[in-house]
Amino acid sequence: MTNNVLQDRYDVVVVGGGAAGLNGALMLARSRRSVTVIDDGDPRNAPAAGVHGLLGHDGVPPAELLAKGREEVQRYGGHVAAGAVTTIVREADGFRVDVADFRSIRARRVLIATGVVDELPAVTGLRERWGRDVVHCPYCHGWEVRDRAIGVLAVGPLSVHQAQMFRQLSDDVVYFTHMTPPLPPEQAEELAARGIRVVEGTVTDLEITDDAITGVRLADGKIVPRAAIAVGSYVAPRTGLLDALGLSAVEHPSGMGRYVPSEGGRTDVPGVWVAGNVTDMMAQVGPSAAAGAMAGAQINGDLIAEETARAVEARRSGQEPAPAADPVSAQV
Repeated sequence: MTNNVLQDRYDVVVVGGGAAGLNGALMLARSRRSVTVIDDGDPRNAPAAGVHGLLGHDGVPPAELLAKGREEVQRYGGHVAAGAVTTIVREADGFRVDVADFRSIRARRVLIATGVVDELPAVTGLRERWGRDVVHCPYCHGWEVRDRAIGVLAVGPLSVHQAQMFRQLSDDVVYFTHMTPPLPPEQAEELAARGIRVVEGTVTDLEITDDAITGVRLADGKIVPRAAIAVGSYVAPRTGLLDALGLSAVEHPSGMGRYVPSEGGRTDVPGVWVAGNVTDMMAQVGPSAAAGAMAGAQINGDLIAEETARAVEARRSGQEPAPAADPVSAQV
């Protein structure tokens, strides 16, 4: 459930309503901060049937988990609105956040939890089966493809490690070199020692029968029977909004994608925090939610420091102190 009636001003605007954004908003709302979450309804894990490895919620459908999170934020007076943020601009007293089909709203702080996009190799069938029998993470989806004939599509140096991880889950793993350079002798020996067969040649497409993968087709026409594919994606953060603020994503040392560096969610731009995959590309739902909670707490602390400094200044000048909580923030 979302509430698209937005106020003119908030303590914090959270951009992105996934696990990180919602948990950040939850912490802020419980701290009696006025907060709204603006979400465009396009979560990274939407294709997956369930969230895995999250204690107490293992197997819950992603949409169900997020719906419960939205309800919890709203329970404490936080707002959740469906919409797309188009621009964030710094102003003298904070930020102007432009939302498509809405008026602009103001925020003292912003939390960016927009997530990432998984860019896949140009192999027909990968995107269509993504999150079902085309997977990337052994901890997120490995149990679901256990004991199947798994193919690992090489996309870079970390693909060998990925093959070893999925070998833990199945005795039948094939490593497709695809368009990567020849394996170093040491890595080739490691794969051979674990019984992982190496198939050279460019992969063109997946063979799909009755809504399931049945094989991998090579450029020479050969088909290698497989029932599941593991492939590493290139992780591209959804950070176009940050350009106007002078904050950009950088290449991760692993070569797996780009991310926004931060310290506990705090970026180099004052007043702007990040949480979730946008700053930690390998974080699953649990760590993303925890990072959102930490960012929310840090933002609240930052606001307290600002308010305390203003109160001290007002006291010294003989003015009346500001109320302990903004009336809007106190509505629950």
